Amino acid sequence: PVPAGLPGDPEPEEAVSDDSSRHGGRVRGFPHERGSWATHVYLPCRVQEEFLELLELLVSRARTYVSSLAAMEEFHLSLSQCVVLRYHWIDPFVRSLKERLASFDRFFCVADQVKIYTNENKTRTFIGLEVSAGHFQLLELVSEVDRVLEEFGLPTFYKDPSFHISLAWCVGDLSGRLEGQCLRELQDIVDGFEDSALLLRVQWEQIRCKSGNKYFSFPLR
Repeated sequence: PVPAGLPGDPEPEEAVSDDSSRHGGRVRGFPHERGSWATHVYLPCRVQEEFLELLELLVSRARTYVSSLAAMEEFHLSLSQCVVLRYHWIDPFVRSLKERLASFDRFFCVADQVKIYTNENKTRTFIGLEVSAGHFQLLELVSEVDRVLEEFGLPTFYKDPSFHISLAWCVGDLSGRLEGQCLRELQDIVDGFEDSALLLRVQWEQIRCKSGNKYFSFPLR
């Protein structure tokens, strides 16, 4: 929830109804309210054609266990939870992010460990590739992002985060079907995919913040 009583806070505005059927059955983690902007800080991931071939193999196999799985269309690695900003906080929030992230260099991660995730309220399940190298640099980034979130009284990132790139998702908690035998088969596909060691070595070149329909980019040096 958004903290109340911050300087200059306007009066609460009228809430808007939200129809989950318009979002593939996904359920918001918090109710939409006019003037409140869902905000997320992340590393955008540009993928090669071969990555999409690997994704197709993985989703095809996983659908034999959960037929409702949908492949992700864009790929990223989260550096924050999805939090709520009031509209008039966006510019100072972005300025603070820019200042704290200005000194970071580009770096590589290896994301090659298949893992099953659920969101906090168990309304969605994800197949992801967990980072096995580059964890320290990601923790340094999260530390700076967390400081900005704390300035605005917003929730910081998870303790001991499992950094990952989500590949596919479905509605509900179906982790029980995807773990065990399915997970082992998916990992075998990744391990056996041609050039997977090179393909799953990701260079991060920028950090991005999405707030509502606004995007802000922070290039790494």
